Amino acid sequence: MTIHLVKLCVGADDISDLVNWQSQLQARYNRVFHTTRMVPKRQADLLEGGSLYWVIKRQIRVRQHITDIEEFVDGQGIRRCHLHLNPELVHTRLQARRPFQGWRYLTPQDAPIDAPNNIEVDDDMPEDMRSELTEMGLL
Repeated sequence: MTIHLVKLCVGADDISDLVNWQSQLQARYNRVFHTTRMVPKRQADLLEGGSLYWVIKRQIRVRQHITDIEEFVDGQGIRRCHLHLNPELVHTRLQARRPFQGWRYLTPQDAPIDAPNNIEVDDDMPEDMRSELTEMGLL
């Protein structure tokens, strides 16, 4: 059964911050990944079409398909994992989230739907306007 993860994008003020951070990863390692301290127990479910949903400024805004999960032990002997991600960011309908630590599982029923890709949205659009358009079902 497919399951997703939701994670705060700490330090990001907008999606462009996530894009910049991941562009640096892509340039340095030739792949996009996120490192976590905890290893998901439901790896098989995550790899059956699961995504990592990013929370930026208290809203889920984008998701990325999880392509692989790589467990490793870091230089200090601590078990960690890389969540390998498809570099494509898929915009979602906004969904409010309170702050939390780490990541949480997200069922497909609770995940926000993808934003329509045939609507052109200016990245400079004020957040309150974007939220209002989303509430009206236009984004």
